Amino acid sequence: MTIRVLIIEDESLIRWSLRQKFEERGYRVTEAETGKAALEALDTGIYDLILLDYRLPDTTGLELLRKLREIDPDAVVIMMTAYSTIESAVEAIKLGAFDYLPKPFQMDHLLLTVDKALATTQLRREVRELRRHLQNEFGIDSIIGQHPSMLKLFDMIRQVARAGISTVFLRGETGTGKDLVARVIHHTSDRAAAPFVNITCTALSESLLESELFGHERGAFTDAKTQKKGLFELADGGTVFLDEVGDMPPALQAKLLRFLEERRFRRVGGTKEICVDVRVIAATNRDLEKSIEQGQFRRDLMYRLNVVTIYLPPLRARGDDVRLLAQHFVARFAKEFKKPVTRISDEAYQMLCNYSWPGNVRELRNVIERAVLLSKGDVITPDDIVLGRPEPHSWEWDLENFTLPPEGFDFDKLRKLEGQLLRQALARTNNNQTQAAKLLNLSRDRLRYRLQKHGLL
Repeated sequence: MTIRVLIIEDESLIRWSLRQKFEERGYRVTEAETGKAALEALDTGIYDLILLDYRLPDTTGLELLRKLREIDPDAVVIMMTAYSTIESAVEAIKLGAFDYLPKPFQMDHLLLTVDKALATTQLRREVRELRRHLQNEFGIDSIIGQHPSMLKLFDMIRQVARAGISTVFLRGETGTGKDLVARVIHHTSDRAAAPFVNITCTALSESLLESELFGHERGAFTDAKTQKKGLFELADGGTVFLDEVGDMPPALQAKLLRFLEERRFRRVGGTKEICVDVRVIAATNRDLEKSIEQGQFRRDLMYRLNVVTIYLPPLRARGDDVRLLAQHFVARFAKEFKKPVTRISDEAYQMLCNYSWPGNVRELRNVIERAVLLSKGDVITPDDIVLGRPEPHSWEWDLENFTLPPEGFDFDKLRKLEGQLLRQALARTNNNQTQAAKLLNLSRDRLRYRLQKHGLL
């Protein structure tokens, strides 16, 4: 892409010398010798870099700089002047100038400054493109649904995203899309430019989770060799998504409650109060009312989280949304796997619509992914659809009476089997190490040791 440069300078010799040097580099150069001409040039295009003289026949560089920032807040401007003072330099930087160069300047110095400025332009473009991509990926249109319950959900998301609500509570069954809704709320709000931090409360032990959320000071515990900022601190100005908050350890629930009430905390081992501005989106699939009765969840924390609650409907209650989602996933996975699949047969649709979907949208996505991957034509048929979990096998291996076969035994196969079981356990529990450890009847530490051994951690 050709770099576009605008030179705003009333001295023709300087404009000529800069044009010659920039055109040698392949830049496309536009000249303006007055503020009026500069504004007219800006009306006809966007520039990667603007070189601006401090004194112009019809205005000052500072006054023009103010107008430039209004027209294009991301414009990268280098000020040039023969009347250099500390005050004018400070004012130019305050107004957003990238740098301030006194005349006469060395061409090598100017070109070095230009290179740094263009690197800034490229970075700003990449940031804008990333934000645009995230807004498209996590806009309200990224949630598929036309059922009345979903239309109400969309309206609720829009209201919450626009408002300055600091705490949002997402409730719904597993697989209903709480993570996606949290991201949509963040990326369609005025916090979109700030971080979105996602943490699953069951993924870490109580002590590690506290350190992850609130950070720790050096020496706070045995392995705390350096100070560490927590996720609440790193997400200042943005959003923290606490998934599976219903499984948070009781002791940590009290600290979360204090943070939600005061928006301040101390790092583990610290004494200094740290204040942050974050939106907290919490989610759970648990029956918290039952957990409160059983003494597993704090009632006061439930009240504090319950400021604005959004209920995500289960897929079985969304009618024809099953068809919409299924076709969406067919198109997505056909493209990903480079398969010719274009549609689902009416018989296969009937199977999908009659199923209760205990795993909700996540289960539907997995079913369609498998169907597309294994399909042999351009239409998914009932033979491609596998619904529900297979009947569990009750494996009773007679290990005491196992004998070594005459041909011997390949221990490498045993290692591969262990790796496959680890991968399947992580896949079945959506990478939840605590649940995967329970599934394999291992302690969490033993599971992590095996994951490290197989390069899965």
